[in-house]
Amino acid sequence: MRRSAVRKRRVMANSLPMTLRLYQTLSVAMVPLAPALIKRRLKQGKEDPARIGERRGVSRDDRPLGPLIWIHGASVGEVLAAAALIEKLRALNIGILLTSGTVTSAAIVAKRFPADIIHQYVPYDSPRYVARFLDHWRPSLALFIESDLWPNLILSSAARRLPMVLINGRMSHRSFPRWRRVAGTISALLGRFDVCLAQSYADAERFAALGSRNVIITGNLKLDVPAPPADSAKLERLMAVTRGRPIIVAASTHPGEEDILVEAHRSLARYFPSLLTVIVPRHPARGEAIARAIADSGLHVALRSREELPIATTDIYVADTMGELGLFYRLAPIVFMGGSLVEHGGQNPIEAVKLGASIVHGPHVFNFTDIYEALDSAGGARRADTQQALVKQLGRLLADPVARESTVAASERVVEQLGGALDRTLAAREPYLFQLRLEMGAADA
Repeated sequence: MRRSAVRKRRVMANSLPMTLRLYQTLSVAMVPLAPALIKRRLKQGKEDPARIGERRGVSRDDRPLGPLIWIHGASVGEVLAAAALIEKLRALNIGILLTSGTVTSAAIVAKRFPADIIHQYVPYDSPRYVARFLDHWRPSLALFIESDLWPNLILSSAARRLPMVLINGRMSHRSFPRWRRVAGTISALLGRFDVCLAQSYADAERFAALGSRNVIITGNLKLDVPAPPADSAKLERLMAVTRGRPIIVAASTHPGEEDILVEAHRSLARYFPSLLTVIVPRHPARGEAIARAIADSGLHVALRSREELPIATTDIYVADTMGELGLFYRLAPIVFMGGSLVEHGGQNPIEAVKLGASIVHGPHVFNFTDIYEALDSAGGARRADTQQALVKQLGRLLADPVARESTVAASERVVEQLGGALDRTLAAREPYLFQLRLEMGAADA
């Protein structure tokens, strides 16, 4: 029996395209270099030293009894997109294992998810580390969010006959042509999934063209995310120290955007002298450097990680803390969505919309094309392609409360119309959930 299984694995390995066989060989050869890689990432703050074993597939946590659903997402956006789905699955009393690859996503899970949701860092994509991970956790069903497709993770899971579903599937117009150049490689990976639940018609077409066997359009789970929480005492304190001031929040900003926002603040402050601009960098570790640059430019800055609060003379408040966007979305009526003035692809505006903010964004929103197109065409968001346009759009919203109310109402209608992905995703996965419930019943008997 063992020889037959080994022979089968060899046949499967030989059927892989050369690119994946080469990848597997290299990922085995790179294992001796893992300590150097880990040391470098620890120095950069990209790993948690207390949990580095998880990157090698070693866990200090025990596997819970019964069926276990494994959900994997690359980082914060994917993890938060799955929040409502996780809550639905948790209500079925099925164990949940959530993996991600970033320190920031782990912090968000610890802050916003129930304690019985097990979080692990996804192992480095080496066959040895992946095997340890799968041997320990023995998941019953795997749900991969969007497009974080690690070859060894997928191939090893498929070899164990683990049912796999790609949920909230997204294939951007940028990624699609790149994958088409290695069509055999991506087809060998996507073909291992039982079903692909795509965000949109365009995503579904791209996944089908690249080798997905069974594609269903379910919509974008990020439209069904709940509004982020906020500490009421902290909110009251911020509102007290900023009362009467016009406020703009620049959410999830990326390098290159802060300079533009500082200049926009200077222009707007001529007409709104008490204006406060709150900059929330996508990566909080950049807060100190951002604050220094602002101070060097001659503006007054306060830094939240130092437990500073904005005072009357503060021009810009750098909110370099984790998990507090819900606080600042509630504080400000106007939100600029970062990652859109530079070619990052934009950040998800839905949480801000659900908390009543008027949205302004730059031209680079290809990560959320359908959402921004719907918002823009309905008047639920305003696009600014240049610094001058950014000043103009923000100035109009600051000066006109009626325009802000109209924008918010339009954006809320769009989100309501485009929602429903959660229910469609659950319906598409009902056969798998039914099987898990049967297993649970048999175990109880």
